[in-house]
Amino acid sequence: MQVKDCGMRIRVEKELREAFVQACRAQDRAAADVLRDFMRTFTGRHASGQAELFVSPQREKR
Repeated sequence: MQVKDCGMRIRVEKELREAFVQACRAQDRAAADVLRDFMRTFTGRHASGQAELFVSPQREKR
């Protein structure tokens, strides 16, 4: 296991956070582990040119 020596703070709507935490608990997973998995998947797809798979239809690319 790698040492986690960096943090990230984000602001989200209360309802979104509560729904996310509840979904994580339903799968018996820590929210931080789910976020780290997402970050690994996202960065891996970005590196392989598949990042556009994460762009939602209602949101424009910058």
